[in-house]
Amino acid sequence: MEHDKEIVQLKNRLHDLADKSYRQNMFTFTGFLGLAEQDAFWQIEKEVRSVGYTLYGGREEAERKMIRFGKAEELGYEVEFPLTCIHIRPLNAKFADVLSHRDFLGALMNLGIERSTIGDILVGDGEAYLFCLESIAEFICDNLEQIKHTHVSCSIAERIEEIPQEEPEVQTVQAASMRVDAVIAKVYGKSRSDCLEFFRTGKVFVNGRLCENNARLLKASEVVNVRGFGKFVLRGDAKETRKGKLAIEVAVYR
Repeated sequence: MEHDKEIVQLKNRLHDLADKSYRQNMFTFTGFLGLAEQDAFWQIEKEVRSVGYTLYGGREEAERKMIRFGKAEELGYEVEFPLTCIHIRPLNAKFADVLSHRDFLGALMNLGIERSTIGDILVGDGEAYLFCLESIAEFICDNLEQIKHTHVSCSIAERIEEIPQEEPEVQTVQAASMRVDAVIAKVYGKSRSDCLEFFRTGKVFVNGRLCENNARLLKASEVVNVRGFGKFVLRGDAKETRKGKLAIEVAVYR
């Protein structure tokens, strides 16, 4: 019930931002939204479509995204998204802990900042790149000094375009059909009952939208997120094997 209340409040907030953009002839922005929050937007998308909107999280592959309401061609000007990227690295790499996404996120939350101010965290070999609102960047750089036992330094990344890209694991799986539950089971090595639980608990998103139909057929280039496991992208059309199954190439991001 609490979750439902939060979603209703979010939808009202999105309506308010869209109305403000229209009434005051200006761009308005949300904070960073997770997949479930983005799905709330897609539920009301038709109601705010005329205002115009853009989703962006600092890079095309971003999972957490902001929404900008307004149309540049109607407003007569363009405004960039108020986000930036912070490079986080250990002061002494030789003695640094092995840090996970959870470690970086936990340290950030311990600073007392809102989750909506933080976008994706790209974790590399002993370092990370953090997308965040411009308004919180200086505070993070000044106050994020340690993650677990590792002392770190933070600096604004000079060019977002130069941030290392995530390298997916490309693999080919064989499934009886293109049903989303069948493909998820093969990609993550899960049973049918496990997959049904993913759908029952609202963990599956296709192209950023909540997917409740486990029999939905997937198409080339679609993006599937399973919360807690990562995401994968279908690469090209499936090919039928000699045994009548489908060989499906996917790019898996852990």
